[in-house]
Amino acid sequence: MDKTVNQKAWFMLIPVLVLVGFSAVIPLMTVVNYSVQDTFGQNVFFWAGTAWFEQILHSPRFWSALGRNLIFSGLILAIEVPLGIFVALNMPKRGIGVPFCLVFMALPLLVPWNVVGTIWQIFGRSDIGLLGWAVDAIGIDYNYVSDPVDAWITLIVMDVWHWTSLVVLLCYAALVSIPDAFYQAARIDGASRWSVFRYIQLPKIQHVLLIAVLLRFMDSFMIYTEPFVVTGGGPGNSTTVLSIDLVKMALGQFDLGPAAAMSLIYFLIILALSWVFYTVMTNHEARQ
Repeated sequence: MDKTVNQKAWFMLIPVLVLVGFSAVIPLMTVVNYSVQDTFGQNVFFWAGTAWFEQILHSPRFWSALGRNLIFSGLILAIEVPLGIFVALNMPKRGIGVPFCLVFMALPLLVPWNVVGTIWQIFGRSDIGLLGWAVDAIGIDYNYVSDPVDAWITLIVMDVWHWTSLVVLLCYAALVSIPDAFYQAARIDGASRWSVFRYIQLPKIQHVLLIAVLLRFMDSFMIYTEPFVVTGGGPGNSTTVLSIDLVKMALGQFDLGPAAAMSLIYFLIILALSWVFYTVMTNHEARQ
């Protein structure tokens, strides 16, 4: 006897599809349209083909900003992932300290991006900021406005403060889900702390680490608000990443064609690198 399949549930997806269309697909198609055309205003367009893409790919300005992006994301992952794992391993797994630690860890994540930038912009100033005053008091010449190294250190420390909690909470959730039987067996075998981490805890948190690495890479590679508020891309162009350079090109110079081409290249780079991260980590898990 044939079953009657009710397809009415698909109508529930219509609002979602409409929303995605207006918020994602239509803007993306608009960017694609601008990337292959040129305009002199008054809504008059001329076909440009791949000229804007060739211009961006041959631009030292683009490659310099891309290099800063890669360096920043690499440093962020190298610091936040190990630090997040370390903090999660040392957080209490039971008792009254658990809710306090979880709330304390979650607090930086609740602060909006623009507020984070404003906080650290003031915090790092030597005249009114506690950090700037304290560093100057111990004899270190610190000025993130005029020194590129100080600007980079400020941005990295700011991002570590803001987003390490995400890695901590993800790893902590995976750690508390490990059954006690694994630890009991390790104690019977006389396993060291490192052996417990290497053979029990690390394999159990690999899935959440994949999520953490992907989220932190994508977010750090697309960072805009914090460096724009704190340094404005300076001093000079030392902290001008792709997102800041893209906004300058689109809104500051009003070069819509090159900006659209750059945004598509930017999107494809993020997509490709995220796919590489995902493929490498999932293949590593499959081999174990």
